[in-house]
Amino acid sequence: MEYDEQLERALEQSPDITEGGDRFAVPDPALRTEGHATVWENFAATHDRLARDPDHLLGVIQSALGTSARIDDRGRARFTGDFKQRRVADALASYVEGFVTCSECGSPDTRLTDEHGTTVLKCDACGALSTVPEV
Repeated sequence: MEYDEQLERALEQSPDITEGGDRFAVPDPALRTEGHATVWENFAATHDRLARDPDHLLGVIQSALGTSARIDDRGRARFTGDFKQRRVADALASYVEGFVTCSECGSPDTRLTDEHGTTVLKCDACGALSTVPEV
């Protein structure tokens, strides 16, 4: 069998990929004020969706917001101070851009790994290694 025939057969057997909804949708932060704190109610769902360590995500977000934070016993993030949803959403979007999305192919199928003592973003889709912002 020649190459062209094999290629044609492979393409016929491949599933059709439709451009539809975004398969990688990050949940919008669900926030509410509780006293002098802002509680991120769906924080656990967010770090699960991003496949990132909750402490890493919390550390980067709290640094972006310029406040202190902790994860409570219900898995919610609690920030000291009153923060609007847009500000937390912007910090989350920056996190996704710097620590989740591959800079080469745009895939979210990545993981943070240690390469020669430096944390890098390794893409499972294209194999690219890229630097991540300093934490």
